Amino acid sequence: MESSEEDRGEPLSRMAEWRDVTPLPQDDGPNPVVPIAYKEEFRETMDYFRAIYKADERSPRALRLTQRAIHLNHGNYTVWHFRRLVLEALNTDLDEELDFIQRIASSNSKNYQLWHHRRWVIERLGSNARAKELHLIKNILSLDAKNYHAWSHRQWVLQALGGWEDELDYCQQLLEQDIFNNSAWNQKYFVVTRSPFLGGLTAMRASEVRYSVEAVVANPNNECPWRYLRGLYKDDIESLVNNREISSVCSKVINTKNNYIFALKMLLDLLCYGFQPCQEFRDAVVALWTSDTHPLDPDLATAICDILEHVDSLRASYWIWRKNKLPVAA
Repeated sequence: MESSEEDRGEPLSRMAEWRDVTPLPQDDGPNPVVPIAYKEEFRETMDYFRAIYKADERSPRALRLTQRAIHLNHGNYTVWHFRRLVLEALNTDLDEELDFIQRIASSNSKNYQLWHHRRWVIERLGSNARAKELHLIKNILSLDAKNYHAWSHRQWVLQALGGWEDELDYCQQLLEQDIFNNSAWNQKYFVVTRSPFLGGLTAMRASEVRYSVEAVVANPNNECPWRYLRGLYKDDIESLVNNREISSVCSKVINTKNNYIFALKMLLDLLCYGFQPCQEFRDAVVALWTSDTHPLDPDLATAICDILEHVDSLRASYWIWRKNKLPVAA
């Protein structure tokens, strides 16, 4: 059994089990310029840790000491690494280790060392830990829907242990709660392209395009579905250009004259890929130009860059650059 939370207040030097260990102080050299004023508990704990680490002592008390050190500094990767060596040597119950990790995660869920350690534990527990692990990550994401560490770990669990069956529905639920959740959009794409049960991107493309177009119509200023549409045609630009659903939603949004920046961006990309617009597109774009100082360029791609330079002023330099990179009209 590891030490309880209450045990951490007792100095190690007063504990009988550590009397045979000579603490190893931190070596800052003879004349440290800016010595760190460590708290006494931290200094003593690390002095004892250095001693058992140097001796490579893989014992129950060493495991308890790593817990104490981790509570004092959750990000000490050397302590986490040594803890894994001790756990392996002692053949410790790893379900108990998951409970320990969860206690740490409750107050520090964005700790790289913590998630790396958790993966190490789950790898050894295998598929029996899958359901519990996916449920745990759901709980973490319910508190912080953009937790990168939790999403990355969830993707690893799916690939290593399975659990794909309900993942697309889970993504849909998250997007129903917040259609702007870019992490959920990313996970949706991950599932569509990686799940062994969905048939791959080509098989899912039509239904995903419909879903994305509906999301665009509902919130044209939401960049996520626009980006998702582009991802659905990765390595298949010809199909992107030829899909009338996408060009039509661009036209529909532009004609509203509201929240049309992403629609213009998509249309510009389509033009650069060879899309041939009808007069309706030209009229809709021209209607957005409100400047009285000079007329809009007759080339549609150039005109879009001019408009974006004004309405997307934060990226004005980028749109000037894009305009200069457009092929010269014959």
